[in-house]
Order: sequence, then structure tokens, then C-alpha cells
Amino acid sequence: MAEGKYGKYLVKKPAREVGAGSGIKGRTMPTLTYMSNDLVPGSNTYIEVGWIHDIPDPNPHVLSHSHDYDEIVIHIGADPDNPEYLGAEIEFVVGDEKLILDKTSAVYLPKGTKHGPLTWKKFEKPHIEMAIMLGAGTLKQAGMGGLDK
Repeated sequence: MAEGKYGKYLVKKPAREVGAGSGIKGRTMPTLTYMSNDLVPGSNTYIEVGWIHDIPDPNPHVLSHSHDYDEIVIHIGADPDNPEYLGAEIEFVVGDEKLILDKTSAVYLPKGTKHGPLTWKKFEKPHIEMAIMLGAGTLKQAGMGGLDK
């Protein structure tokens, strides 16, 4: 148990719940949940993180879906000397538009916005994928693109 006034808000050990049993290769699976109402009661934010260490298989594995909450999806490169270098090229469909992610970037998805699939077109180096669901405090509320089973 954490000490002090704010220790109850600190998550040092993530939950491993998104994608458990999915058999997806090339990425952290299950992913690492670092914020939820289960981990910090009342936080009302769901944050999950995964390392992508190869082209995920199957590709795509995040399919078209939408949420009842706003979401921010971040892809972060892992080169400290060139932090904008993602090390991959990902096609991310938002609505009916194909976005190409080839640099460290963030995409804001308003509530109800259809998004996915995410398809890795190229892979050179490991990188991080992070999803932040604003107002969704649980995995069930977050509905992680079919990976929440």
C-alpha cells in the first residue's frame, strides 16, 4: 500500500487485461493498463499501453469501431536521439479517411468517431502504442476495438 496523501493515485503495477488470450504476436499482449477505476477508484480514465516489437500478426488486429467516450491514441518512437522517429508506418482509418502515421504522433477521436483498422505497412524499430479513454473508467466502457475480450 502506498504511503502519504497521494500514494493511492500511484500505479506501479499495471493490470494485464486488454487482449488476454488473443494470440496476437509482435506486440505486448495482454497490454498494460496503467489507469482505470479498478486501479485508482474515481479516476474515470482508462489508459493502456503496449510495445510494438514487430508487425503485429494478425495485421490488422485493431478493427473498425467507435466509443461512447473521447479517445486519444498516441504512437511513440523509442529513439531518444530522434524522438519524432516512429520506426514504423501505420495506416489508421478515421471515419473514411486514411491517416499515415510515420512519426511520433497523437490522434484525438471525439466520442462516436468510427476508427480503425490500424494496419502496419512498414516496421523498422520497436515503438509504443497508447490509448487514453477520457471518461471511461473500466475496460468494458473503453471497448478496445475487439481486444477487450
